[in-house]
Amino acid sequence: MAAVVSPSRFAAFGRTRARVALGLLALLLALCLTALLSPDPQAMGSTVRNDAGQTDLALYEKIVAGVRGGENYYVAAADALRAGQYPLRPFLTFRLPGLATVLAAIPQWLPVRWFLYALVLCVAGAWANRLRGELTRPLPAVAALILMLGSLLVFLQYELAPFHEIWAALLVALSLALRKPGRWIEAVAIALAAMLIRETAALYVVIMAVFAWREGERREAIGWGVALVLFAAALGAHAWAVAGVTGPHDPMSPGWAGLLGFGFFIKAAVLATALQMLPVWAGALLVGLALFGWLSWRDPLGLRMFAILAGYAAVIALFARLDTFYWALMIAPVFLLGLLFAPAGIRDLWRQALDKPRITVTRVTR
Repeated sequence: MAAVVSPSRFAAFGRTRARVALGLLALLLALCLTALLSPDPQAMGSTVRNDAGQTDLALYEKIVAGVRGGENYYVAAADALRAGQYPLRPFLTFRLPGLATVLAAIPQWLPVRWFLYALVLCVAGAWANRLRGELTRPLPAVAALILMLGSLLVFLQYELAPFHEIWAALLVALSLALRKPGRWIEAVAIALAAMLIRETAALYVVIMAVFAWREGERREAIGWGVALVLFAAALGAHAWAVAGVTGPHDPMSPGWAGLLGFGFFIKAAVLATALQMLPVWAGALLVGLALFGWLSWRDPLGLRMFAILAGYAAVIALFARLDTFYWALMIAPVFLLGLLFAPAGIRDLWRQALDKPRITVTRVTR
């Protein structure tokens, strides 16, 4: 893989720190291979079925059709969940109404895929602009294009448009690309839209708020905080609306304490990108190298991206179930771009680890 030419974050490491970092990289890659021992998630899209044989995709399509036909969103969602023998409690089993309402409002003669592809192009363009300083040679630029396409593979499948993660993940990626020091209002607004589509986007907003606060960007941190408050208000209204269409006899969700481990996150990340076409062991190692690559990039955005990936990795490892592996879509749209920076990181760590102490001899004249 063609690497960027800029020095990595590790270029200034001393010999001892470099050797420790190489050891931690080897440990990370070994942990990635635990994906070989992890249970297989259910497949993406129309093949994800519940105990009654209902697919998640068909469920969301049915809800959109109901709203388009004039039904109240919560009534349509409750009816569809009951018909598919899905749990209706707690309220988080109901998706927020934003996406279904928007999709239902789009005229049927206007293909939804146009909107999806337009958003994909916006994400690709924003990240190309964000990385242009790193892609000054043709080979890394071509590699970046291939890796971007590999990251966006699932998002180009327009039949998955009713899936909430598809839109929320793209909005999160766009928000991250647009955010710059002193320019954060657009990023916060887009992130709020992502949270109103899929509540798991809130983890991204929390991480961005923490980074803004630590970097002394107080106004930006407050902006992220305001977005979280607005989202919390919307989530409260959502819970109240769900309570109006459910009762104590409706089935309860089995919960989200899957405890499937880091290997499950790795396998889910493989399935969320073009790495699904490789053997599991190869895809798992590339996921680990992509994580390392984002950490290697000597840009504040690289550290933010690594923290976001680590946050979602922890959530998926602890709380995801076999049928909710698609949470990994939230970090997929630009995930593989981290591989651009991995070779420079390995090069610098190796060079620094092998650096021998220099003895300077000074001749004393009398």
